[in-house]
Amino acid sequence: MKESTQIAYTFAKTLLGELAPKNSFLRKGDVHLHVPEGATPKDGPSAGVTIVTALLSLATDTPVRPNLAMTGEISLNGKVLPVGGIKEKIIAAQRSGVTCVILPAANKRDYDDVPDYIRKDLEVHFVDNYRDVHHVIFGRNESPEFEKSTADTKMSVRE
Repeated sequence: MKESTQIAYTFAKTLLGELAPKNSFLRKGDVHLHVPEGATPKDGPSAGVTIVTALLSLATDTPVRPNLAMTGEISLNGKVLPVGGIKEKIIAAQRSGVTCVILPAANKRDYDDVPDYIRKDLEVHFVDNYRDVHHVIFGRNESPEFEKSTADTKMSVRE
């Protein structure tokens, strides 16, 4: 999980630098990612895409659409890698009211194995690269907010 968060953070910084060069939040700000082990066992990495999305949302102060679920590991160049447990993740998403799911393109065969009655009301996007994920989540046109520099913003998040 540690490597997954490091790769996601590095990729998010790179992508933000490309899309919004004036936004220095991830370059100059201090960000601490804490992913507790807790009681939920983790078989392997599958949160890279989600971590990149959370970082970009934070850095740009742009919310992510509410009824969305995603999975997929990320490489340093943005390739979305396949993960396990697709059937279980789709069932969980459907049960929790999610209507849009983003999955690695390499997991399409796993998705096809999910029964039709579970898949019927889902909008599913199969992606090869994080830029495809970005378009689904934030839209194809970057808003003016995406360019704002938030490096000097002080934040405190408490549970």
